[in-house]
Amino acid sequence: MKYAGSEVVIALFLFVAAGVCEIGGGWLVWKWRREGGVWVYLVLGSIVLIAYGIIPTFQKQDFGRTYAAYGGFFILLSLFWGWAVDRRKPDMWDFVGGAIGVAGACIIMFVPRSS
Repeated sequence: MKYAGSEVVIALFLFVAAGVCEIGGGWLVWKWRREGGVWVYLVLGSIVLIAYGIIPTFQKQDFGRTYAAYGGFFILLSLFWGWAVDRRKPDMWDFVGGAIGVAGACIIMFVPRSS
């Protein structure tokens, strides 16, 4: 499957949107369950996690490739979430690992294949 330039941008946007929804929804449920948050966190987290389940369906690739590639983006987005929200700055090795994950995701998703 070949991607035009604009399709790559859309695919990357969808990965980021799905990641923000999964991490954000999970974070809200975490706050509710582990940190004694109010029930509103559970409800909002559940809604955001449902959105996470829907967003990847807009990708061009099949389910397996989409979710395999998403894993690489999830790694990097989780590190950025921890930095922005929990104030835990990633170290050099976190960034190296995240970059390797995203590189692998891009190979899975965007390298042209026959048929």
